[in-house]
Amino acid sequence: MTTLNNRIYLSPPHMSGNEMSYIQDAFATNWIAPLGPHVDAFEKELASHVGANAATAVSSGTAAIHLALRLIGVNEGDSVFCSSLTFVASANPIIYCGARPVFIDSEPETWNMSPGALKAALQDAALEGKLPKAVIVVNLYGQSAKMDEIMSLCESYDVPVIEDAAESLGSMYKGRASGSFGKYGVYSFNGNKIISTSGGGMLVSDDVEGLKQARFLATQARDQAIHYQHSQLGFNYRMSNVLAGIGRAQLEVLEERVNARRAVFNRYDEALSHLPGIEFMPELANTRSNRWLTVLTLEEKEAGVTAHEVLEALTELNIEARPVWKPLHLQPLFEGARYYPHSDNENVSERLFQTGICLPSGSQLQEDEQQRVITCIKKTVMQTMPFKVII
Repeated sequence: MTTLNNRIYLSPPHMSGNEMSYIQDAFATNWIAPLGPHVDAFEKELASHVGANAATAVSSGTAAIHLALRLIGVNEGDSVFCSSLTFVASANPIIYCGARPVFIDSEPETWNMSPGALKAALQDAALEGKLPKAVIVVNLYGQSAKMDEIMSLCESYDVPVIEDAAESLGSMYKGRASGSFGKYGVYSFNGNKIISTSGGGMLVSDDVEGLKQARFLATQARDQAIHYQHSQLGFNYRMSNVLAGIGRAQLEVLEERVNARRAVFNRYDEALSHLPGIEFMPELANTRSNRWLTVLTLEEKEAGVTAHEVLEALTELNIEARPVWKPLHLQPLFEGARYYPHSDNENVSERLFQTGICLPSGSQLQEDEQQRVITCIKKTVMQTMPFKVII
């Protein structure tokens, strides 16, 4: 049982209890370095789980994206298309490579990359004679993008896809694992993700030789020599054996975590979806979102309050909630970057940013804690409607 003063977090880590056995093994065998049997096993187990030929464990999802761009050959002066509605880590590696990001709007059915906007961007790039070196498509909050349409478009222009599935491990699209469609797929094990190693990421692909090169680059690109010799620019991106052990224990309970977060979503949906102005992030037909975060939109005209006012009310009750990601094309860091909206009349990512709220969604969220969140939202919305009764 919780008390009113206990803080409710957005998405705290949830350990299974088996992590210590792997950690103790790493210490007992003195495999503490960024290599070792747990790293090897975690790579094989994760690759098998998502249906990829191979995987490379790295220090973060950001590092995985950077390595994917390097493997594709992105260099200074190139362009890379990227979802706009996402965390900045999706696009920062484009800048690391000296390339230019071009941002693509979302579409309403998934909140992810709009195939229509992507088509327009690719057509313009082809006419200009400079196609992007890659497209980074993000699976936001656990929901897969329309991968059939996006892959078809990119294949028709021979542009490789990097699937940023940092938030969608455990999600499915038409029977296939989210993150398994592109040339490279990326997962994150940050502290707030559905499974966590405290910090870490994974690059997956069917390109086994490419991932061997990724491991080489991630270990400072050290050449095969008795002395320290380096012919290429490398990075310190490998995951430690200790963290990989934590990841193995976390992967064992991934399905439990998905089911728990989907149950959290279902309780929110049942309690709040009837309120005026509230709509939850949709789940595309023939997909399964891991519901990493439960996210809703609040339309002021119907609800009588703004998303900002609801966020303030939750904050006053010591409840952590967040706005939806601020679109990258609006970020000062990317001022002047090219951007393609969903349509001439609809800018989906900006609307979602203005109206979206991410609710506490942890897999350990207790029902009485969730009820505190629900009651706060109901009271905030219903106070503008004196003739309604709070249910």
